[in-house]
Amino acid sequence: QVQLVESGGGLVQPGGSLRLSCSPSLSIFNMDTMGWFRQAPGKQRELVATSRRVGNSNYADAVKGRFTISRDFVKNMVYLQMNSLKPEDTAVYYCYGKHILDDYWGQGTQVTVSS
Repeated sequence: QVQLVESGGGLVQPGGSLRLSCSPSLSIFNMDTMGWFRQAPGKQRELVATSRRVGNSNYADAVKGRFTISRDFVKNMVYLQMNSLKPEDTAVYYCYGKHILDDYWGQGTQVTVSS
């Protein structure tokens, strides 16, 4: 069982920035894919960004050019840098990890973009 712990959510004004952090209990060297999903009230959970151990990162069209996913192999952390935030980015953000055939989820962190 892999545990994923998120941090970094909060309230930010439109146009502002936040960085979300995810700390997995397994080395990210061993995680095939790490990523971020989000779920807004009344909507389904949707992909935000993914980072494969080998290969490129992928982003949802809605966040391309504004969000960046990265891995810090020294600190064993995965980050989501979110810039130029919009009210429609408001959601609970979940860290995601895939190890072999199993999917793992964090508990979620709230991001609210409002003036």
